[in-house]
Amino acid sequence: MTDYFEVHERDGAARMGELRLADPVPTPALVADADGDGGDAEATHAAAVIRDAGSRWPTDREVPDGDESVLTVLPHRGLPAGTPDEVEAAFATDYTDVDYPSAAVVSPSTASDCGADGYVLSGAGGYVGHAAAFVDAIVTTRDAVPADSALYLSGVATPANVATLVYAGVDLVDADRAVVCGTQGRYLTTDGHQFLEDLDELPCACPACQTPREAFDREDCVAHNVNALAAELKRVRRRIRDGRLRDYVEGQARHDQWLTATMRRLDQQYSYLEQRVPVLRRAEMTAATDDSLRRVEIQRFAERVTTRYRNRFDAPLVLVPCSASKPYSESQSHGQFHDAIQWRGHVVSMTSPIGVVPQELECTYPAQHYDSVVTGEWTATETEFVADVLEAYLRRADYPRIVAHVPDEGYREIVERATDSLAYDPEFTVPDHPTTDESLANLENALDGEETYRKREREHNTVRAIADYQFGSPEYPGAGDDLFPDLQTEAFYPKLRVADADGEQLAAMVPQYGVLSLTLAGARQWVESPVPTKRVEIDDFVPHGSVLAPGVVDASDDIRPGDEVVVEGPSAFAVGRAEMSGPEMAESTRGVASEVRHVAER
Repeated sequence: MTDYFEVHERDGAARMGELRLADPVPTPALVADADGDGGDAEATHAAAVIRDAGSRWPTDREVPDGDESVLTVLPHRGLPAGTPDEVEAAFATDYTDVDYPSAAVVSPSTASDCGADGYVLSGAGGYVGHAAAFVDAIVTTRDAVPADSALYLSGVATPANVATLVYAGVDLVDADRAVVCGTQGRYLTTDGHQFLEDLDELPCACPACQTPREAFDREDCVAHNVNALAAELKRVRRRIRDGRLRDYVEGQARHDQWLTATMRRLDQQYSYLEQRVPVLRRAEMTAATDDSLRRVEIQRFAERVTTRYRNRFDAPLVLVPCSASKPYSESQSHGQFHDAIQWRGHVVSMTSPIGVVPQELECTYPAQHYDSVVTGEWTATETEFVADVLEAYLRRADYPRIVAHVPDEGYREIVERATDSLAYDPEFTVPDHPTTDESLANLENALDGEETYRKREREHNTVRAIADYQFGSPEYPGAGDDLFPDLQTEAFYPKLRVADADGEQLAAMVPQYGVLSLTLAGARQWVESPVPTKRVEIDDFVPHGSVLAPGVVDASDDIRPGDEVVVEGPSAFAVGRAEMSGPEMAESTRGVASEVRHVAER
């Protein structure tokens, strides 16, 4: 059981938490050895302290003393780097439960739940520089130890790499490497390092760098390096709070080949990241590089649109370019498209990095929450990705024909590639630019004779499409039909209220996220429908405001942070929004598992 560490906020695998020592410490944090002499700079910036009880634990050695002021690293067997897994397993330490903050030393092959509050990854320095080995070690260890425990990497952190370490799932680091680099005359910055003899001025305003350049020595360099590392950790914590650490990591990765390789290797660990990345958030997502296409948010949206979503309009498909304004329908260009289309075609926007966005999902995260680099040209990676998504979308859709109101610059090639092997012959309507009078006239003429679908049909289809996206699965597409077989909509898009045939409210559309927020009646209809329900089973109590992890008995594996969930127990039935993934709820002993919006006593 984890008693002294709690996670408060999540940004994918990165977390902001609290090491609950006598003086609580916000994480990710810089730590120092309570019995060591790291120098004034290290002691000043170490927000927490650790105490290593020894590298060997003979069978006759007693459990060390500890207290709540430090995180005590329990005695462990020291094995050389490169020790085979079977040897490590044979000599693995059997840790004893203690009643003070403790950390166990583990390797990827020996990592397990030892009842500790933190876990020290042994030989961490051997992984830095080898992206595949590092990512495999972090993912394997993080999956093997409790979700609500801190992961500590010693001797590896620098101002340039600490954001990536935290992004991968690391909670605690020390300044050992920064100190060593300083004694070697290497001046560390967030974009790498410089040798002291090559610096004609000091590019930093920290206290250590107030020394004149000619008097700045290696001792000052140590102090600067630690200052820079501490400052970078503050920046990382701010990014986690804002939900934008990935944006920052993409920029940081450009400064070092190992960082770039590590980020890309992590992207290949989709299941590891996807379980931890929220399904919605308010923060804008910056898509500035081709690496953005591999983000979980992008891949998840494309997967759900091409496997869960079902088109319900009996009308031609009208492909249009995206717009800078979000949601698209509020932009000037899409207003002009609408005037020509007049609800006679089903509008789907083409965009990088999202792929394709049906009009019903234009508000759904991240469709209205991203900003991309506009150059007027598509990269080869963007073209391939959007073409693949469009082709997958069309293979499941059923349209009588396709009207492609897109410019030649990249868009036409994407449409042709996507439809090359399909039974569609797209009609292109843009001779120059999509908003010229001639182009808009061509679009209007292409839909001449098509019937206009009514406001009620648009709203009902929007509700069901969002339900497809939010509650369905690849094995259960088209969930909106079973979840809302009979419905009424009130108010105006995008602030729709959803009621059943008798007028009882079931849900409301949340415009900020483009998802549905269920009432108790809606939650009961979800439970009674054949649509798979995301459930949180709790003990015998009535939750008010939130459900804490200790009260969770079990939770559905497919719950993700931000998901709508049903909370059930012997005394209560409730609906709310998940704050952590289902697996994390089931194994955590601290933290908020789910917020509760409505609750009824049984």
